Amino acid sequence: MFAEPFAAGLSFIHRLDPRAKVVAAIFFSCVVAVLVRWNSLALALASSVILVCLARPSWRQVWRRLLLANFFILCIWLFLPFSHAGVPLLDVGPFSATVEGVLAAARITVKANAILLAFVALVATMPVATLGHALRCLAVPEKLVYLLLFTYRYIHVMEQEYRRLHNAAVVRGFRPKTDRHTYKTYAYLVGMLLVRSLARAERVHDAMLCRGFQGRFYALRPFFITFKDVAALIAITAVVGGMACLEWLPAI
Repeated sequence: MFAEPFAAGLSFIHRLDPRAKVVAAIFFSCVVAVLVRWNSLALALASSVILVCLARPSWRQVWRRLLLANFFILCIWLFLPFSHAGVPLLDVGPFSATVEGVLAAARITVKANAILLAFVALVATMPVATLGHALRCLAVPEKLVYLLLFTYRYIHVMEQEYRRLHNAAVVRGFRPKTDRHTYKTYAYLVGMLLVRSLARAERVHDAMLCRGFQGRFYALRPFFITFKDVAALIAITAVVGGMACLEWLPAI
């Protein structure tokens, strides 16, 4: 089953040209990644939240992805404040957290959440197939685009195949433990999954050749740049320019 919870919608963001959204997301993320000042970071996070509000997604799905991403960011908070040189702030046993380390971890947290929200609003609001065609129109090599499309399509198929193999093992009395039999069973399972993946890949390739595949995918609906796409790009460029001004212009 394809996981595209944000792709369906009728919002202003959904109706924008996919190429414009990809360019805007990349441009926005590259600038946010190098920001340091807190006023520019606050503008970046606020802009991302506004983009998500314009996309009108399921906030439950948004929060799930934010929680998952921030779970990994938590590891940064556990180590970076205690490994960054600077003014001591808090002593935990033999370790000392520094003010500079806490600020660095906070900057990474704001940047990561701003970029994630921007990609949810701009990139996740289109199907992966549409994303692939947009990347191809932006001169991304065909092989990379097809690798993305096939990986996304068949990683779900391989997951279903793994579940069938695992369920078959459970029906036959397999109970995972920390012993040699369990390790051998999982090794056989992974090996069988690779064998079935190869066999399925050959069948899919033969089926595509039978249907006239000549090494290219064609879009059913061509992309058109409209006035609203240009206006959206100008608005996002202006916001990014504002972040750059706050970051690199001397404070008044």
